[in-house]
Amino acid sequence: MLAVRRRGVAFSLGPLVAFAVLIATALGPAPAAPADDGRPILSVDGAVTDGPVVFDLAALTALGPVELSTSTPWTEGVRRFVGVPLAAVLDAAGAEGDSLRARALNDYASAMPIADAIGRGALLVWEMDGRRLSVRDKGPLWILFNFDGDPAVRTDAYLARSVWQLSRITVE
Repeated sequence: MLAVRRRGVAFSLGPLVAFAVLIATALGPAPAAPADDGRPILSVDGAVTDGPVVFDLAALTALGPVELSTSTPWTEGVRRFVGVPLAAVLDAAGAEGDSLRARALNDYASAMPIADAIGRGALLVWEMDGRRLSVRDKGPLWILFNFDGDPAVRTDAYLARSVWQLSRITVE
């Protein structure tokens, strides 16, 4: 029996440990970052040549991942992100249009001119500081701009375009 003696009084830790195990079991494991299991994480539709086009992580990675170190209004300090340029995703989907609507898992949506997003270096990131983004932490994909390198993206318009939990892009 596990016990603690404090000022001459013995306390059994058995019931406390059993309670902690019960709570941990009831809560279940913490959600992990999405696995690279081949499941789609992004759909691109609208004005695409063969649309809709669906991407899993392997398909996005095949487009040529890049790294970006920047701070954001939603994270502390400079973070290292890994993702793929939005331009590469739209090109791979055969997108032909002037604007897009980015939609999150929770149905938040933001419209943006394609030329503007590409011109400002928009990335679709899936990793921060060496860890896959979970849904709880803005994943599986997050549209991100270089907030430290481009002062023009430090505006409300670009903050609204930084859609996290990205699941769908509709080209218009």
